[in-house]
Amino acid sequence: MRKLSHFERSALDVEPVILRPRGMITVDPATEGAEAVLVLGSHLGAVGTLDECLAVARRFGAATPEVRELDGVLLPGFVDPHAHPLMYGQLMTWVDCGPDRAGSIPEIVALLRQAAASAPAGRPIRGYGYEHSNLVEMRHPHRRELDEVATDREVYLMNASGHGGVVNSHTLAINGVTRDTPDPAGGTFFRDADGDLTGELSDAACNILTGVVGVKVGHHGPNFHLDDEPAEHERQLAVAQERFLAGGVTTIGDAQVSRREFDMYLRLAEKGELKTRVSMYFLSHLLDQALETGMHGAFGNARLSFAGIKLYADGTLGGWTAYFPDGYVGDPCRTGQLYHEPAEYAALIARAHAAGLQTATHAQSPTAIQMVVDAIAAAQEAHPRADARHRIEHCGLPTHDQIKAFAELGIMPVNQPQHYYNWGEGVTEAIGTPGERFNPLGEFVAQGVPVTLSSDAPVAEPLPLEAIQTAVTRVTRRGHRLGGDELLVDLPTAIAAHTLNGARALGREHELGSITPGKRADLVLLAQHPADVPADRIAAIDVLETWVDGDSQHRA
Repeated sequence: MRKLSHFERSALDVEPVILRPRGMITVDPATEGAEAVLVLGSHLGAVGTLDECLAVARRFGAATPEVRELDGVLLPGFVDPHAHPLMYGQLMTWVDCGPDRAGSIPEIVALLRQAAASAPAGRPIRGYGYEHSNLVEMRHPHRRELDEVATDREVYLMNASGHGGVVNSHTLAINGVTRDTPDPAGGTFFRDADGDLTGELSDAACNILTGVVGVKVGHHGPNFHLDDEPAEHERQLAVAQERFLAGGVTTIGDAQVSRREFDMYLRLAEKGELKTRVSMYFLSHLLDQALETGMHGAFGNARLSFAGIKLYADGTLGGWTAYFPDGYVGDPCRTGQLYHEPAEYAALIARAHAAGLQTATHAQSPTAIQMVVDAIAAAQEAHPRADARHRIEHCGLPTHDQIKAFAELGIMPVNQPQHYYNWGEGVTEAIGTPGERFNPLGEFVAQGVPVTLSSDAPVAEPLPLEAIQTAVTRVTRRGHRLGGDELLVDLPTAIAAHTLNGARALGREHELGSITPGKRADLVLLAQHPADVPADRIAAIDVLETWVDGDSQHRA
């Protein structure tokens, strides 16, 4: 007699439910064309015809299982393998200075002054979302302009990229930053032609914002880990979860976990309030601690898990800190930066790889991407691993040869088309015509490299349908399109990129990413089939319901 599997034993204790949607996209050739899905507790028990699902349900003692008719199109829950949920939730408490709220520096100042007028004395004023290329002045604000907001408290305006921004004079003064202060490794205090501080700062220079006992990441990445009270952080993370679920996202890869984020996830998990799945990538300044505590591979449970190590090669295209050694077309005096010298970076990759860990490295420029490729190739040569699945985050401007190397080395680029949607024109303004290839997804397909999409929230909203729309159209918010048809991907590829390939990027395709019997019952119901609307209207499709482990976590 065949023994029951653990899944089958657990299914005996639940009431089967059959979902019968108007349409279905399973992202699994074996179940394509199915009309019904049997949900057995936290898993999918069957996918096929209604009769097939009824037959399996009866095996588990349900003579007349509930059949729920759904007026919508059912998909596997979207996977967002690169986002920053706590940062996203925290920014919801800051002043929104994005393009929908402010198109000029005076408008930004007015928004911040309004917040300062009602804030308790001494409380920092924080804004976010500006992108200098979207402002009528086409420049970053100056510290003296933020001095108009307040001179007796900190004022910080974060760039949309999260890699820095602008502070007022008071913030520099209380931290002892003067025109003679050297730039920290991995960061910059920007100066004008006369050597005076402009108030703009980037990456590791943001360490000054985290206070005496706050998280310090050194030159291992941009520091956006600004402290609030633990109870406030819990609230922020809970609110962020709701926004992901409203977009149909059921699984998140947190792409920069420090002790702040780890603590908050543990708190929510202990209370049973972690509604989404989270795979954590610890920032590389924690690599030594991770190895010392025995983290030699992914571990955790189905809701909260450790996935790997996050590293940075260079900065951001949006903030003009990605590394272009010959300078930016838009500002030849700017070159951006590398966070690590190549040998130091290669040593970090080698240690993580040898221990069996997956790595995910932020790299935008061809020079930075090549540093990542070389380090991974050397690590694989020293310690061959058949499926290391190292990732390159953003991977904005890889060369054709580098894309070939991705295929040969099994490297997974993880892209964010919403960056293109929000400020794609800014890339060509920064670096010229090579920027037209920004996010060359179609070239990945041509070379057999999997396409994987994510939001990078809060840099973009966690809206997978917006990312899918941009991947198939390459049309920006302003209505422009850069590059040719060879950079596009088709709709099935784009949907798989935000579901099954997202799961693969997290090493979880065995349980997530497609509507397949035995996988987790993570599902999303859309009001329309993406193929039934014009491509430029995909983002407008309503998300009607989102399930995690068979439980409805969001309903419109």
